Parts: sequence; C-alpha cells; structure tokens
Amino acid sequence: MDFKAATDRVGGCITHAEIAEAAGVSIQTIRQARMDPSSSSYRNPPAGWQAVLARLARERSRELADFAFEVSRA
Repeated sequence: MDFKAATDRVGGCITHAEIAEAAGVSIQTIRQARMDPSSSSYRNPPAGWQAVLARLARERSRELADFAFEVSRA
C-alpha cells in the first residue's frame, strides 16, 4: 500500500450515500435533514438515525483498527 492509499483510508469519511442506504432513505433526505431547521427545504432526520449512525461508526472504527494493524506491520 502506498502513502496516498493509506492516507485516503484514514481520512475517508462515511458518505451521505452510505448513511442513506443504512437508514433506508434517499440521499436527498439525508441532505435535507442536515440543513438548518429554519430552511424551507429542511426535513426531519429518518427514524432511528441514532442507531444507524452508531452502527456505521462502530463499523468504521473496526475498519480503522484493522488498518492500523496492517500498516504497523508493513
């Protein structure tokens, strides 16, 4: 693995598309739920969003732990 690939893995984030898929909603719903609530385009976050984000965060932390192990052995 080269430096660019390694830094991309560490610096990567969970995308709106990944959140939408995990929550069973559209990407647009995620984008609108992130808007300022005073905006006319604002929509409520999907039901159960806390559990969805917690699961995605746990998955991401496992991926980073695995990566840390891999890169430390290189």
